[in-house]
Amino acid sequence: MTALLAGIEQSAFSVWVRESGSVWSYPSIIFLHTVGLALLVGLNVAIDLRLLGVARDVPLAPLARFFRIMWAGFWMNVISGTVLLASDATTTLRHPAFYVKIAFIAAAVTILIRTERLLSLDDLDGPLPPAARRLAWASLACWMGVIIAGRLMTYFAAAPELLTRIGG
Repeated sequence: MTALLAGIEQSAFSVWVRESGSVWSYPSIIFLHTVGLALLVGLNVAIDLRLLGVARDVPLAPLARFFRIMWAGFWMNVISGTVLLASDATTTLRHPAFYVKIAFIAAAVTILIRTERLLSLDDLDGPLPPAARRLAWASLACWMGVIIAGRLMTYFAAAPELLTRIGG
């Protein structure tokens, strides 16, 4: 497995992403990853807050249109994240924070699907089901976990001795 990961990491594309210095390599890919995160998580947080009672005068039904944009952000992150992973596979896959991030993403996407189904209901004018608030709180917690784990991966990469100190 290590040889496979090293091979991916040493492919011409991965080396170009990591080492070229071109504005079209790592800077553009990390920019796309950030834009995807903003689209996905930013809109998700807005919907979650509305489900929690913030801006009650904003109708829920039109917010369902944002799911297309959120899914576009998700796929933008899948693609850019895969490229970023390939460019540093042997290091990234050693970080416990990477696996925590993936687990939070899986949970958050599951919640996103359930929230999308909830907002596709015809009767959103009345009181929301109690599950709506639970989904919103769980969603906020999961996306916070994704962001924190992602930042921790960056800190561990910048200072690998931190990973050793915490037993990684």
